[in-house]
Amino acid sequence: MTDARPDETTKLTILREPRVYLVGRQMIDSAEVDRFLGDHEVSQWTTDTEQAGEKLVEIAGRLCYMSFAKPRPGGNHAYIEHILEVGHGSVLEHAVFSLIITGVSRSFTHELVRHRAGFGYSQLSQRFVDESDASFVEPDPIADDPELHAIWMEAVTACHSAYKALADGLAAKFADIPDRTLRRKKAREAARSILPNATETKIFVTGNARALRHFIEMRGDAAADAEIRKVALATLRVLQADSPNLFGDYRIVDLPEGGQAVATPFKKV
Repeated sequence: MTDARPDETTKLTILREPRVYLVGRQMIDSAEVDRFLGDHEVSQWTTDTEQAGEKLVEIAGRLCYMSFAKPRPGGNHAYIEHILEVGHGSVLEHAVFSLIITGVSRSFTHELVRHRAGFGYSQLSQRFVDESDASFVEPDPIADDPELHAIWMEAVTACHSAYKALADGLAAKFADIPDRTLRRKKAREAARSILPNATETKIFVTGNARALRHFIEMRGDAAADAEIRKVALATLRVLQADSPNLFGDYRIVDLPEGGQAVATPFKKV
């Protein structure tokens, strides 16, 4: 959950934990699957998963070898585990998930959008959204040290106050522009230049299972940036609950220096 707390002196909302929402997943058209099987003289094929992404991965993999009539024992879990073992990762690209991630900083999204293959993004626009009531994401090493926290709060507060003053001044400067939306956009796009990377943002992310696994492995690693590692772990927990056959091989391990990371017995697929 998002750890949100107002600072008593500035009234700014400070965030410490991200939140990940799984808002979209696929559906199976069973009639069309059956029609395909019938057209290829497969009288009966079933799988034991109800999760559409897991089922699509199995269908895609079986199509490569037309192995519907002679399935391996062990069901969908065993089938996907074999895919992970042999590194046949392309079939994982057919399972797609949509997530909303909140309580994260602009620093985080600058790193996240470097993951291009297999991902799509839509992020909150600072040109259109007024940041006068913005929240801010504080790194744990700073938040846990009173002296460093005070320095950080002073800087964030100054930036936030400057943003509001700039936004008001620019709104007055552009008062002669008749289009109200354009007037606001021009003021906010210039004023946002003063906002720090710590400013909280929200981002809609759609990714296929292969891309998401790569993200979890790269950014859930002990050497990854602390904030993006938190998001990778939160994303993993959401996806494991929804699609355990696709993401259940990952373990969350405690790190000696504190915090957690992910581990899997399989190499990158």
